[in-house]
Amino acid sequence: MIDIKLLRDDPEAFRNRLERRGDYDLEPILELDRQQRQLEQERSQLQARSNTIGGFVGAKIKSGVSPKSAEVKALKDEASELKGRLSQLEPQERELKSQLDQLLLTIPNLPSDTTPIGKDEQDNVEVRRWGDDLIAGGDRLPHWQIAEKLGILDVARSVKVAQSRFVTLVGAGAALERALIQFMLDRHTAQGYIEVLPPLLVNTAALTGTGQLPKFAEESFRCAEDDLWLIPTAEVPVTNLYRDEIIPGEQLPIYHCAYTPCFRREAGSYGRDTRGLIRLHQFSKVELVKFVPPETSAQEHEALVADAAAILEALGLPYRVIELCTGDLGFSAAKCYDLEVWLPAAGCYREISSCSNFGDFQARRAKIRTKEAKQKGTQFVHTLNGSALAVGRTMAAILENYQEEGRVRLPEVLQPYLGREFL
Repeated sequence: MIDIKLLRDDPEAFRNRLERRGDYDLEPILELDRQQRQLEQERSQLQARSNTIGGFVGAKIKSGVSPKSAEVKALKDEASELKGRLSQLEPQERELKSQLDQLLLTIPNLPSDTTPIGKDEQDNVEVRRWGDDLIAGGDRLPHWQIAEKLGILDVARSVKVAQSRFVTLVGAGAALERALIQFMLDRHTAQGYIEVLPPLLVNTAALTGTGQLPKFAEESFRCAEDDLWLIPTAEVPVTNLYRDEIIPGEQLPIYHCAYTPCFRREAGSYGRDTRGLIRLHQFSKVELVKFVPPETSAQEHEALVADAAAILEALGLPYRVIELCTGDLGFSAAKCYDLEVWLPAAGCYREISSCSNFGDFQARRAKIRTKEAKQKGTQFVHTLNGSALAVGRTMAAILENYQEEGRVRLPEVLQPYLGREFL
C-alpha cells in the first residue's frame, strides 16, 4: 500500500512518479483523505471538550455544588449533546476510512528511482547474459515432444482428469521434478535460507497483504464458501506468516525458501503456450522470500537475483537477466529483474524467475514492522521475493538444452539425485 502521507504532502511529485507506470486518478483519494481528516479533527475537538466537561462536573460536585444544580445540569446537557454528536461522527469517520483504504489498495507501488522508465516490455533493459545461448534448435524437439517420446509426460489423461493446461509427469519425469525441487532447496538452505512448508490455501487478508487482491481476483482459484484461495505462489503464505507482527530488529534479515505447488487461472492468456510445461494451471515452484531492514534493501535484491541465477548456472542452462521498466513492473514491485532461460527448440528466452523488491509496499498492507531494542517507534520492513526456480520451466529448459540423439542427458548436479545419466 502506498504511503498516504507522501501523497498528501506532495501530490504533484507523487503523481509524477506514478505516471511512469500509467494513468491513475488520485483526486478521489485526496478528497476522501481531506474529508476523513476533517471529521477526525472535529471528533477530536468534541472529544476533548467532552473530557473537559467531565472534569468540570467532577470538580463542581467535589467542591460541594449539588449534582442537581442548574450549573451542573447545564454541563451534563452539553456533555449529552456532545455524546450524541460523537456517536454520529464516529461511524461516518469509519466509513470514510474504509472507502479510503479500499481506494488505496488499487494503487500500485511507486517505481524505484533506479527503475528504467518505459511503456511496456519492449523498453525492458537487458543487464547480462550467461552461457552459450547460440545453441540452435536444429533437429531438437520441443520439450513436450521429447517428453512424450520418452514416456515421462501424459497430457491426454490429465485433460480427462481435470481440463486443459494440467499435466501428469510419469516415471522418470516425476522423479526429475522431485529431484529439481530437492536440488534447489538443498542449495538455498546451504546459503542460509530457512525452509518452510506453508499452507496451500490462504484467506482473503493474505492475498490482500501481498497485493494479489483486489486487482487480480480473476487470476486465482477460490473456495468461496470458506473464504480461502489456492495460492498463486509461495510468496503469499510465506510473507503473511509475519502479518500484523513487529519483528525485533536483531532478528533481521529473515530469509525463507519454500517449495509449493502453485495454482493460477491464467485468465486472458488463452491461446498462448497451450502445449508443454510453460503456462499451466498447476505448477511447482521454489520461492525465496526476504524480510530486511530498509537500509539494506537494494543490496539484498541484487543478492536475491544472484541466488536464483546460481541455480541456472549449476544446471548449465543459458540465461539472461532483464531489468523491467516502469510500464512492465508487477503491481506490488518497486524494482524487478526477470531471469529468462534459453529454449533452443523455441529459439527464444523465456521467463523462469521474477525477482522483486517491494520496498515497504507489502509491509504496509500486511502491517509487518520492525523495532530496534533502543528505538522509540517502529518502521515497516522491506520485503523481497523471487522464484528459484519455476520447476516446470526448468525441466522444459533441460529437456531442450540437453538432448542427445533422441535422449536427454541430465545435468551433472542432478545425476546423483536420480541415480542415472540419461532420461
